Amino acid sequence: MKKFMLFTGGLIALLVLLANIGPMILLGISVWLLYVIFKQFVKSDSTAGKIGWVVLGLLVLSVTFSNVFAVIGLLATYVLYIIYRSWKQEKNESVVEVMEDDDPFKNFERQWAEINQY
Repeated sequence: MKKFMLFTGGLIALLVLLANIGPMILLGISVWLLYVIFKQFVKSDSTAGKIGWVVLGLLVLSVTFSNVFAVIGLLATYVLYIIYRSWKQEKNESVVEVMEDDDPFKNFERQWAEINQY
């Protein structure tokens, strides 16, 4: 049942990620453009140049804010990572648990089997 729930959650997260992949790309490009515009603003010496970079920066900032719902896609990516990690962790767990018992007859049988191996 746990694997079914993990699979269902992963499928939903994958669909959300695929639905938001375009806005995520635009968000990444606009953040990169904001970085470039800021670097050019710092390099600029003239007042007209600085005003131009600020206007361009505000324009790109509006594009960035319009794609802010792409954070849902980033959240879906994180959920997929958590589900993947949980799925891998479940494979490594042992189904059979070794129980240490102080019953003398079980210990005797185990020790007798160890002696007969030689």
